[in-house]
Amino acid sequence: MTSGTTLQDMNTIAGKHDASSNIVDISGCDENGRSATNRRSALVASDGEEDDVLDLGVLPKSRHRDGSLYRNTHSWKRFYNVDDRSETRLPDPTDCDISNGECIRHQPNRVLQIFSLKLAELVDLGPVELYGYIAVRDGLDTLRNYVVNISRDDPIIVKQGSLIGMAGPKREIDLISTILVEYDMRIKVGEEERDDYQLIDGVTDIDDQDLRNCALKCRIQGDCGAVDLTIARVDNAVMANIEVAVSEVQSSFDLRLRCFIGGYNEGIRLFKGTIGESRHLKRSVVAVKNGSTLVLKFKVASKSSDSVEDCCPFMAG
Repeated sequence: MTSGTTLQDMNTIAGKHDASSNIVDISGCDENGRSATNRRSALVASDGEEDDVLDLGVLPKSRHRDGSLYRNTHSWKRFYNVDDRSETRLPDPTDCDISNGECIRHQPNRVLQIFSLKLAELVDLGPVELYGYIAVRDGLDTLRNYVVNISRDDPIIVKQGSLIGMAGPKREIDLISTILVEYDMRIKVGEEERDDYQLIDGVTDIDDQDLRNCALKCRIQGDCGAVDLTIARVDNAVMANIEVAVSEVQSSFDLRLRCFIGGYNEGIRLFKGTIGESRHLKRSVVAVKNGSTLVLKFKVASKSSDSVEDCCPFMAG
């Protein structure tokens, strides 16, 4: 196996913006009485482990299934334009550092990094067919920046404790002010969508002051289970655009590709699957502190030989 990897500084790809931010009232309680802004840290047991998990609240009247999200009775719904279900775009950057007529970098910024998503709790231990989306809306354009987007026609098979593969984000998640995490994930059980079970549904707000420069496990609790997000605030971050090409395959093999960023012990799973022919793996966007190291770790295994591991370090900035 041979691979090629390019790292590109993609920070503030939606254009340079001021450090100041608008303040939007998103306080209140959800339909179950949980505070939307007051986080509570609880010692919870799941998957046979005990972890310190931050329980994320749900903003009031933010459900997709009953349509309450699209009833514009709250200022945050108008500010983040939740009626617009379009996916975020990749406009030309406007904050380039120019040398000899070419952009050599973009300015570092404060961003949110999502390390992993896990199906932490399930009423039925599974396996189940899971579909739906998790997306982030930030101040760059307020459109959906998908982290997960799974069609009902092609659900994934998971059980309690399974990692949920991340398809995104498409670009950086700007954390200069409050962001929204929007989600609607369901368990497929019948012929019609109306028969499916709701796993998680709603919108959660995350402020830059809620997080620190360390990985934090947060929980979104739903009707039929819970999803854990491991996230961190990365200050002075540049964005790595990771593209891996498998250019030659003599026989099929299993590949696991993970990414580690300087200062964090948590890994980011970029790919896990079988390679049977030459191909490009999906593009991934990862936040890295400017001046630190990003490490790609490859693990290759085949039926005819033991697994082999290798790593490739890169300097950010």
